[in-house]
Amino acid sequence: MTAAQPVSRAESVDLPPPPFDLPRRSALFLDLDGTLAPIMPRPDDVGPDPSRARLIARLRGAFEDRVAVVSGRALPDLDHILGGGVTAIAAVHGLVRRTADGAVTSREPHAGLEDARRILGELAHCERGLLFEDKELSVALHYRNAPACADAVIEAAERLSQATGLVLQLGDMVAELRTPGADKGAAVRAFLREPPFAGATPVFVGDDLTDEDGFAAVKRLGGFGVLVGEARPTEALHHLADTAAVYRWLEGLCAPVDALGAHARAA
Repeated sequence: MTAAQPVSRAESVDLPPPPFDLPRRSALFLDLDGTLAPIMPRPDDVGPDPSRARLIARLRGAFEDRVAVVSGRALPDLDHILGGGVTAIAAVHGLVRRTADGAVTSREPHAGLEDARRILGELAHCERGLLFEDKELSVALHYRNAPACADAVIEAAERLSQATGLVLQLGDMVAELRTPGADKGAAVRAFLREPPFAGATPVFVGDDLTDEDGFAAVKRLGGFGVLVGEARPTEALHHLADTAAVYRWLEGLCAPVDALGAHARAA
């Protein structure tokens, strides 16, 4: 999605934290960067983390495998960072999706990516701090380390989008041009048509503008979104301050199941 936001959205500063008492049969859809992992200066700075892996394993047990990661990253990158601990993954904003039984579906790359790859790659070499990222189905230019370049990067991406037909996706200090197709909301809806997610109440947790499609989708389906980070107009119904708050909440969701398991072992 682009930077344009409907004015009807509530400011997340006014939103409460999410509850610990979720419906009995809920499903979690989790973004990675800014949600399960802190935002880093470079995407490659995020790697496997044992504490994250343990938490995800506990969540999968607590939610009977109804846990999926929905991210803008490429699938091999996600498997590396998550240590292979999650099967159900939507990558590249939903353009690539792996189901809970391991089947992978993917869009074909758009022809316009060749020009976008060349031009954004050249721009990255023009200014120290700009970082080019190629995900096969999309290309992105990160300007977190060169914030003064924001307007120039966005303007170049807008022109490329108009010229090529690629979808412009603005995120947290990044402009991305991607193959048209599914977004994060579509990926969530697809998961919810399949086991083990079918019939569950969906909860989507994310931090970026790209996650708004997921928030809107789960709200329409009777669930809710949780926005992480700075306040902004959002489709989410709940808010958490940062990744540390996300971890505390997710740990709390596991606690009743952990206690039940301990009681069963004692018995």
